[in-house]
Amino acid sequence: MLAPLVLAQGADFPGWHTLNDTIMGGRSQGQCHSTASGLLMEAVVEPEGGGFVSCRSAVLDPPLDLSSYGALELELDGDGRRYKLALASRDGVAGLTELIPGGLRWVAEFSTRPNGTSVLTIPFSRLTPSVRATPVGLPLRFDSARVTRIQILHSKFGDMGGRNPGFRPGALRLLLRSIRAVA
Repeated sequence: MLAPLVLAQGADFPGWHTLNDTIMGGRSQGQCHSTASGLLMEAVVEPEGGGFVSCRSAVLDPPLDLSSYGALELELDGDGRRYKLALASRDGVAGLTELIPGGLRWVAEFSTRPNGTSVLTIPFSRLTPSVRATPVGLPLRFDSARVTRIQILHSKFGDMGGRNPGFRPGALRLLLRSIRAVA
């Protein structure tokens, strides 16, 4: 059996930074920073404008080859909200998806408990292609051998383009303790 591959844990979330809806005229404010326990996202989400806050990795170059794995496992302390995992991947379509403004992301929603630590497994098969919270109807396939970015978001939009039923404006706090690739 293949051992899990630790992608980030504890104080080791190199290059992760904040990306909020202010890039599109929104007013949400949030910060991400490493702590001894993990990556901490603290924010105040405003529903007007973009309605999202996020933490994302630096561009991974060379890309991560996760083709031997089938899922990502997140260990986190949530706040009862519904979040999204978003992955960027170089595509096998001559790089065309990298030309899409805002970029193609492979997303999956997940719920968090209001208290305590949870371990969630998100299979790559659950990821759906999306551009700026809008599902892409093209027959694309996620390439786990070429992952270029990892992002965690709280957004008023769900991964299928509609409203996120777990969206709540106001203060939030999410501690991402670790990310592992698992078989």
